[in-house]
Amino acid sequence: MARRRRRQKLPQEPVEAQIDALSHDGRGVARINGKATFIHGALPGERVMFRYTGKRKNHDEGEVVDVQQASAQRVTPRCSYFGLCGGCSLQHLQADAQIQYKQQTLMDAFSHIGKVSPEQVLPPLTSPSSWGYRRKARLGVKHVLKKGKVLVGFRERNASFVADMAGCEVLHPKIGHALTDLSALIEKLSISTRVPQIEVAMDDERCVLIFRLLEPLTDPDRQLLRGFADTHDFIIYLQEGGPDTVAPLDEAADLHYVLPGFDVDLHFQPTDFTQVNTDINRQMVSQALDLLALNEQDQVLDLFCGIGNFTLPLATLAGQVTGVEGAQELVSRARDNARRNGLENVRFHAANLYESLDQEPWLRQSFNKVLLDPPRSGAFEILAHLPRMGAERIVYVSCYPGTLARDAAELVNELGYRLVSAGVMDMFPHTAHVESIALFEKA
Repeated sequence: MARRRRRQKLPQEPVEAQIDALSHDGRGVARINGKATFIHGALPGERVMFRYTGKRKNHDEGEVVDVQQASAQRVTPRCSYFGLCGGCSLQHLQADAQIQYKQQTLMDAFSHIGKVSPEQVLPPLTSPSSWGYRRKARLGVKHVLKKGKVLVGFRERNASFVADMAGCEVLHPKIGHALTDLSALIEKLSISTRVPQIEVAMDDERCVLIFRLLEPLTDPDRQLLRGFADTHDFIIYLQEGGPDTVAPLDEAADLHYVLPGFDVDLHFQPTDFTQVNTDINRQMVSQALDLLALNEQDQVLDLFCGIGNFTLPLATLAGQVTGVEGAQELVSRARDNARRNGLENVRFHAANLYESLDQEPWLRQSFNKVLLDPPRSGAFEILAHLPRMGAERIVYVSCYPGTLARDAAELVNELGYRLVSAGVMDMFPHTAHVESIALFEKA
């Protein structure tokens, strides 16, 4: 039997390091005896003392103990839980510098992964305020007997424990300022140890809380939830099993958000995917449509269309729009949204865009413009179909620079497109998450 390798003993004394760069997840990068070391809380150009938190074959990890020479871009984190909570990783970096870091992350991905470069770098999309923006979240819940209370919040950094926090500065204030009240509510429930998660979903005004339950509520529990909802103006949903068991405690919520630039109103269910940042989403939709340069003759294909976030605005400017989405329930929602908004020049189809599409009728149509908004895994499987459809202009919205760069390489080096422009959108301020947009044109 092979021996189990012993865990390497970590040095106990702090070590000095000069920070050279930021990693893709927002940690400072130093070289210690030639080995890459990723240090939480450190910024480029700083000299810090850090302690080791892990040693690996190819890299080590640590966290700052003391900043001896601070970067001019360092700021005091607004949230007192920064460093403990894993929800944010960049609150110690100036907002403008965060954007520069994200832009550089995107350009590095294009260069190193895709071996391509945009002809133009787009100005970043940012909001006037980088706080209280988050309208979608999954919060952990834990009744910690040793502390004698229920914790509600994000998980601790690099741990599965729920962070002990009384509020959150990036969540919308309606929920970010109510964490202590939520904790007190759950403490009163008969099943206070059997509520592992609360999912948050907001529209332009209202807030839905979906309580994940491992045991049924009692009638007194339900009354407690109703009283809490009335007091705080929340709408309560319950989830007693899988995702298909989500149901309202009482009346269902009619959630919707407006894209005022296009006079479009989109309705959605609390479990549907919607963007977390309302202001950036509105700017993103406008920029995407500007890049597509639409007119009434355009035949547009919107892939990974969801509830119609891009599809419906596209239909206000183009001749005909086709939206394709993998989840049938989202397709139904998108069709309903088109009907509500009186848009008759749009069609929707349900199809798994990662599998064979040979039998799909829309694949045999012609589209001169395409919008892609895939999940983190990217859109590689669909790319080869685009030139055959006649796509002259493609706008690609991405939530992960690595797969955008990979797909850009395919579009540019194999399929005959130019990477005309690309830039970042600050969808998740104070985190290392990079949302981006790119324009491709047929060469």
